[in-house]
This record gives sequence, structure tokens and C-alpha cells, in this order.
Amino acid sequence: TLMKFFFVRDYSRKYRYFSSETFSQIKIKSSRLRKIWELAKKKLMLLPQRVLRQEQAFGRVLKLEEKNIQVFHSGRLEKKRLKIKFYFFLQKQRTKHIFMLTGEALLLPISGLAIILPGPNVFFGYLALLMITHWQALKGINRLLKIEHEFISSSLFKDWEQTLESKKEESYSQILGKIEREYNLRDIHKVLWK
Repeated sequence: TLMKFFFVRDYSRKYRYFSSETFSQIKIKSSRLRKIWELAKKKLMLLPQRVLRQEQAFGRVLKLEEKNIQVFHSGRLEKKRLKIKFYFFLQKQRTKHIFMLTGEALLLPISGLAIILPGPNVFFGYLALLMITHWQALKGINRLLKIEHEFISSSLFKDWEQTLESKKEESYSQILGKIEREYNLRDIHKVLWK
């Protein structure tokens, strides 16, 4: 089956990008320094789900062999406006990732100095994992900017965005539950709501 991607507004009216593939832990193959990597991985998993799942969705684009991806959206914008909105969203994410990687690259040597302190250097490991995550996401964003997107409107996402506009918070969990069942998504409320 084709992996599905989603471009939908969250409760704060910001667009979120995520995929149908379930949330997954980042795999580290290093047997040496296992304790540092495991502690760093736990710290990385503490990032908010809306951030971590978006980073992973960008990175997952690298695994795709298709030249065209499906992006589900609310259908509230006409296709041309949506394509422009998605393009500028990707450009903004690209710029943000370049700045984050630059800052992390500057901090990495400083965090390496903590090796003289007793105990595992978790900060170095965390920073290294964060850099790997951001690097993969940046490569995915660059690929997304080059491939075709098939935008598919979804009445469920339209209902979600209309409910957000009307501020009917009591209906949020019901609509998010329908979205989870329809698209086989887990914990979507952590991405689009709280």
C-alpha cells in the first residue's frame, strides 16, 4: 500500500505534516556506547509528538520509490492555493532546518568537551541524534520539493478544520477518533490537538 501523507491544520491553526506510518523509535545500530545512545534516544522521544512525527514524516519521504505522493488535506482551499501553501510551508521548514543544523553543529564540539566529566555524555548523544533526525528531515524536505504531489481532499479533515473555526472543543475528540479509524492513525490528538 502507498504511504499516505497529511497536510492539515492543528488546533492553533498551524499546518502540520505527518504520515500514515505509525510513530517509530529511532534505531541506533551502535553496540559501543549503548548506554549513552539509549539515554539520548529517551530524551529525543520526549519531544512533542507533533514535532517528532513531522520530522519522521519528512524523513520517510527518502524511503519512497514513487515519484508521486498522496497528500490528504481538508479541501477547504482550491488546489492552486493549496499547492502554493504547501510549497511555502516546505520552504519555511527547509530554512528552519538549515538554521537548526547550523546551531547544532556549533554546539556539538562544545558538548563533546563534557566527556571529561564522569558518567555518560548524554547531551552529546542527544545532540547527535537530533542532528541525524534534522538532517534526514532536511533531505526529505528537499526531495518533497522536487516530486509531484497528488492532493486528495478529505471530508473528515474538512469537518475537523470547520470544528476548529467554530471552536466546538467538545467535538474535537469525536472527530479525531473518526480520523484515526478512517486512516489507521494512532494518537492523532497529540499531533492536531493536545
